[in-house]
Amino acid sequence: MMSIILIIEDNFEIRENISEILQLAKYQVIVAENGKEGAELALKHLPDVILWDIMMDLLDGYGVLYMLKKHIETSTIPFIFITAKTQMQDLRKGMEMGADDYLIKPFNNIELLSAIETRLKKREIQKEYYSKSMQNINQLVLNKEGLEEFKEIIEQKKYRIFKKRQVVHYEGDKVTGIYLIIDGKVKVSKIAEDGRELIVGIFNTDEFIGTNVILSQKVYPDTAMALEDCTLCFFSIQQLEKLIYLYPNLAGKFIKILSNEICEKEEQLLQLAYHSVRKRIAEVLLRYSRQNCPNGEYITLGRTELASLSGTATETVSRTLTEFENEGMITKVRNGLSLVDIPKLSKLRN
Repeated sequence: MMSIILIIEDNFEIRENISEILQLAKYQVIVAENGKEGAELALKHLPDVILWDIMMDLLDGYGVLYMLKKHIETSTIPFIFITAKTQMQDLRKGMEMGADDYLIKPFNNIELLSAIETRLKKREIQKEYYSKSMQNINQLVLNKEGLEEFKEIIEQKKYRIFKKRQVVHYEGDKVTGIYLIIDGKVKVSKIAEDGRELIVGIFNTDEFIGTNVILSQKVYPDTAMALEDCTLCFFSIQQLEKLIYLYPNLAGKFIKILSNEICEKEEQLLQLAYHSVRKRIAEVLLRYSRQNCPNGEYITLGRTELASLSGTATETVSRTLTEFENEGMITKVRNGLSLVDIPKLSKLRN
């Protein structure tokens, strides 16, 4: 089956040249001469890759990208933008909005085909990983019928790719559903009145984010942001209500998840209220290591994240980590931290 490429370009000659090259390379090509038409064609045909020009009439390239990233069906399609602008801010803006690659005019045939082939290969790898991750879904439910229904919903849904530091939802946004993390890490945080960020949780592969809103259906009480490039699967409130109503065992599983989260939040509050700074930072390191580094990997959290998790200042974190290193409990490495003496960290006095 031929891959479908959508070209959104208002210059007739450029549009026809790109189309001819791609057709010779055995791609199925769809063309649009403006952003509005391109967005409509993308939603109708769901192409495998979208090539779009930044500067267009009716709806520019940034508008097209913003619109299609909002739709679940088109949010995971690789976007390659074409621009004659070489200013770094223009390239950065496109990438920060979720574009996957860019081509600067004039570009040759090899550059064009290479960019498309790279995006298609990466998407196939992501699909393979997504299929393998379905094997882990068995751990989420106990009832066989509930499991089959759950799997069917996941397989029918389009997963979404979130770039590093891209926001999944903001505090105060209207609740629409929850996400299952297929791959990656997501941090959930709240902003205090003085502007400081407090991280209330870091979630990993095969975990849900937003379970605390299943029953409330009001607004998200926190902000969720990707700590790294993530693949997420979205479940609407309506779907969850149906599953929970039909399968009590599945409802029990979500109740267990919520109960564990509540216990973790209570423990975190107790630590913030009664533990010393040294003890709090040690507990954060130990907890993060248990949850995210089961095979002894380096802890890659930065000083800012550690400060937000422990409820202290970044300067205090830096000073305390230096103390821990001098006392032989951790080792600083280029990409993070390594816990050298876990028993000593665990028994650290308050």
